[in-house]
Amino acid sequence: MARWCLSRLLQCILTLWVIATAVFFLAKLIPGGPYDPEKPPPREVREKIDAYYGLDRPVAVQYLRCMANLVRLDLGPSYRYLDEPVQRLILRHFPPSAALGLLALALALAVGVPLGVYAALRQNRLADYATLAIALAGVSVPNFVLGTVLLYVVVHRLGWVEVGVVEGPVLSTLILPALTLAGFSLAFIARMTRASMIEVLRQDFVRTAQAKGAAPRRVVWLHAWRNAMLPILTYLGPLAAALLTGSFVVEYIFHIPGLGAFFVQSLEDDPPAILGVALFYSALLVLFNLAVDLLYGLVDPRIKRSFSS
Repeated sequence: MARWCLSRLLQCILTLWVIATAVFFLAKLIPGGPYDPEKPPPREVREKIDAYYGLDRPVAVQYLRCMANLVRLDLGPSYRYLDEPVQRLILRHFPPSAALGLLALALALAVGVPLGVYAALRQNRLADYATLAIALAGVSVPNFVLGTVLLYVVVHRLGWVEVGVVEGPVLSTLILPALTLAGFSLAFIARMTRASMIEVLRQDFVRTAQAKGAAPRRVVWLHAWRNAMLPILTYLGPLAAALLTGSFVVEYIFHIPGLGAFFVQSLEDDPPAILGVALFYSALLVLFNLAVDLLYGLVDPRIKRSFSS
């Protein structure tokens, strides 16, 4: 187990290094810099600014300096926000996105998993067809359409809740954006759970448990459900990372100052912020995938034994 964890940790570090290298050189292709393009400064001022940020040095030197700073968890100063450290900006914009993402993830799992199990237990019946129709609508409707409809009906027509994270109770301000963000994931999880559950219910160990006279509820939740969750766990890693880092479309519609909106704004003229947000998202993705691999061992003892070998 220790050898496996060490191997995965080294893979995670290598993955983050490759991503950091790719983003660094791609950011160099983006026009712009730490000065206002609409009001270009004099040449002397521009040279001083380039020297301050190290932009007057060769690209190879800039790259080595950037990698050395990343080892110290220093993402450097932002070009847009008056030399404010990028890591501070990320930590400032991450909480709204994290709150929104956690609620969306909870909704997707709390509704999608039971809905998929319910549909699998009633395969080729009316409840199954209704679940498939809901899931198809969920994966087909874009989140900006769903968000706009919810915003118009619930907020402007009915006046039930307000929008925006910074005002009002957190739950009331986040419920609509969370529903919008969770729409596709909820539908996808429901379809995946249904397909996986149907496949597991046809396995021999489930039939054996049924033949021994085990209660149907015990067969479903003790034997079948744990094995049917393996595909859901695989999807859960990237899903959690994507939801926690925010969605620009949802944050824009509901006026949420989250990490997604911050990243899109940084694409114009803030390469350090681009690199920082990309690495932050990648680190979350790597960590969640690692956590999912560890959860495999808790769900399936056969996978746990393979870790130990």
